[in-house]
Amino acid sequence: MKKMRVGAVVAVAGVAVALTGCTSAGGGAADGDTVVVDMWAGSEDDTAALEAQMDVVREQNPDIKVELRTAPWGDFFTKLTTNMASGNMACVTGMNSGMLASYTSGFTKLTDDDLATAGLAASDFAEGSLEILSNKGDMYGVPFDVATMLTYYNEDQLTAAGADLPSIGWTFDDFEAIAAKATTDGKYGFGIGMGDFQWQALPIAKGGVQPVAQDGTLQLTDPAFADAAEWYAGLVTEQKVAAPVASASDGGWGENQFTSENAAMAVDGTWNAVGYLTNDAGFAAGMAPLPTGENGNLSLILGSGYGIAESCENKEDALKVLGSLLSKDAQDYIASSGRSYPARAESQPLYFESLDEAYREQVEATFVAAFENVQGQYVSDNWAKVGTFVQPSLVSIYNGQESMSAVLESAQQQFGN
Repeated sequence: MKKMRVGAVVAVAGVAVALTGCTSAGGGAADGDTVVVDMWAGSEDDTAALEAQMDVVREQNPDIKVELRTAPWGDFFTKLTTNMASGNMACVTGMNSGMLASYTSGFTKLTDDDLATAGLAASDFAEGSLEILSNKGDMYGVPFDVATMLTYYNEDQLTAAGADLPSIGWTFDDFEAIAAKATTDGKYGFGIGMGDFQWQALPIAKGGVQPVAQDGTLQLTDPAFADAAEWYAGLVTEQKVAAPVASASDGGWGENQFTSENAAMAVDGTWNAVGYLTNDAGFAAGMAPLPTGENGNLSLILGSGYGIAESCENKEDALKVLGSLLSKDAQDYIASSGRSYPARAESQPLYFESLDEAYREQVEATFVAAFENVQGQYVSDNWAKVGTFVQPSLVSIYNGQESMSAVLESAQQQFGN
């Protein structure tokens, strides 16, 4: 693969940073007959991209007045909490898969009839994608993008160490062998994860089970998941193929170890694919799906989208606006700009066409393979609290001061009811 020096590693969409946002002090479901759209935006470019999608909404619905409001990620959810409590949510509100469990009471449950009113059908979307904004079997929103976790690798570093390169169909035995071979000359084979998705991805893939059941029951101590999580911590403490984390504030530790060329591999989302391949450091990077274990290679399908507020008084128009935001024209725009991998199946090829030919084939092959065995993320009602409890403990776990099993057991006891 050619070395490239274009761009930086930034989250393009989905779980980390999305394309849209919300900036008004009050949520405001509507202003008269105006349908308000609240979403998050991390930059002027993000807002401009969302405005382009709003142009599609206006063109398709000339009789409906729409208003876009945006705010940074953190501010968005702070305001959403306030607006939901006061019954003042925007009729069309953005939502992320990892945050949904805390906000389901603010959204109306969507039916097939609602999708039809929006001009949408379940068959329009990639397999599994409608699970992204579903909870305990009910659908609360429709995704505009999809993502999953991948293994990224430094081809130069692995080749210099005489290690094989990760590839489609590789196993956890392959992963361990590559990581061990690449741990040399003060470098490590793997960058251990601190973020929820980053550290849980390999245990979920290895164990073949999520830490939460489909009905929302917390199962952190399920033997398959707990054993795989213990193995993951052992990459630092036992196999010593990953460096311990310096501080709980180092939320992107593994990814930063990778981009700084201190670790040959790291796990991160598809939303960062282009950034890693065109890294500023200039090393030849590659990607592969998560490795396969004895229990398969289960991966989560993640992403962001839009739902309709339970308090919305103009649901029919709101559904039409939502439908336009998820229409072929809007999804084609997202895909062809290369900003995000769209949820609408027919638009997905445009994403690959937008990429540089130097890495287009690798990205497409990896994405196709990675999305073959995905499952929507299951979360418990206390899932946000679980993450807040476990994440700071990862530093002690990786430093050998606490065991992963003890931390998971404690979290299960506190938040499992």
